[in-house]
Amino acid sequence: MSGRLPDPAFWRGRRVFLTGHTGFKGSWLSLWLARMGAVVQGYALPPPTEPSLFEAARVAGEVGHTLGDIRDQAALARSLAAFGPEIVLHMAAQPLVLESYVQPVETYATNVMGTVHLLEAARHSGARATLIVTSDKCYENRDVIWGYREHDPMGGHDPYSNSKGCAELVTAAYAASYFGPAGLAIGSGRAGNVIGGGDWAKDRLMTDLIAALMAGRAPVLRSPAAVRPWQHVLEPLSGYLVAAEHLAQGRVPPGRAGDAWNFGPDAAGEVTVGAVAARICELWGSGLRPVVEDATRGKEARLLALDSTKARIELGWRPRWGIDRALAETVAWFQAWQGRADMRAVTLRQIDDYVDAAPAPAARQQEHA
Repeated sequence: MSGRLPDPAFWRGRRVFLTGHTGFKGSWLSLWLARMGAVVQGYALPPPTEPSLFEAARVAGEVGHTLGDIRDQAALARSLAAFGPEIVLHMAAQPLVLESYVQPVETYATNVMGTVHLLEAARHSGARATLIVTSDKCYENRDVIWGYREHDPMGGHDPYSNSKGCAELVTAAYAASYFGPAGLAIGSGRAGNVIGGGDWAKDRLMTDLIAALMAGRAPVLRSPAAVRPWQHVLEPLSGYLVAAEHLAQGRVPPGRAGDAWNFGPDAAGEVTVGAVAARICELWGSGLRPVVEDATRGKEARLLALDSTKARIELGWRPRWGIDRALAETVAWFQAWQGRADMRAVTLRQIDDYVDAAPAPAARQQEHA
C-alpha cells in the first residue's frame, strides 16, 4: 500500500508561518513548502551553524525571512499576527542534548516558554491548524525494547529531553483549554534521529562523521552501541505536513484536540551508532573506519525507538526511504557540497526523488511486552 504524501494542491497558495526556518529541518521544510507553492513566512534566529543549509541552499530567496527569537513573546505575536497564517508549524528549538547540559536555562526558556509564546500567539491568530514539533526524547525513557507510543508518559532525564516532554504537556493543556472549543486544530509531531544533507550541528553523529571524513581523519564515536531510530529528514517532514493537512481539514475526532503522532522508521532503521558510522565510511569511499572514544559526555539514552502505528493508520503515512537509501542520499549531498555543486538544486532534486520513490516495504510493528 502506498503511503500518503503531502498534497501539493492543499499547500498551493496556503499561508504558512514556520518557526525555526533557518535550522536544518526548517530549511528542508521551507524548500519543500515553496516547491509546492505555499506562501511561507519564516521566523527564527540566524542560522545556528556556519556553514548552514539555509545559506548553502539559498533558502532566504524562497520564503519570507524574519529574524526573531521565540523567547520574545511580543515580537513573535506581532510577526504572526501581521502575516495572518492559515497554518502554523512550530520547529524553533534548542535541539541538542549535550548543549542542554551546558545551557539548561536557555534550553527550557526556548523549548518550553517558546512553545507557550507560539501557542498564545497562534490561538489569537485564527489559523486553521497549528502543529508543534517536539522529539522522540519527550518520552520517559525506560530503555525498553519496544517503540514508545503516543500515550506513554512524558519525561526525560536530561534538560533537553525533559524540556521536550514539558512542551508536549504545554501543547496538551492549550489544546484542552483553548483550541478544541474554538474550532482551532492543534497537534504535535514526534520524530527520531534525522539525518540528511546540510546538518552541521555540533555533537551530532552525522556532523562529526562527515567533518572527519572531509578532513581525511578516522571518525571518533562516543556511544557505538546506542540504538536510535534513524531516518532521512524528509521522512518526518512529510509526516508533519500530512498531519497539518489532517488537522486543517477537520479530520480529528471530537474530544481529541491536541493529538500527537510519532514519525519513525520501520524496525530496520533502528540500528546502532556503530553500524551507521561504518556504513557512512564505506559509502564515502576513503577506506577510513570509525574508532571509539573512551568517555561519554553527559548521559544519553542507550535505546530509543518509536511506534508509528497511529500515523500509519490515521494519516496513511509510511516511510519511503529505508536506512540504506537515507545514508546514501546523505553522503551524496555532502559530497556534492564538497564538490561545490548548486546545493539548492541538489536539495530540491532529493525532495523530488523522495516524492517519486516507492514506499519502503512495510515492516512488522514491534509488540509491547
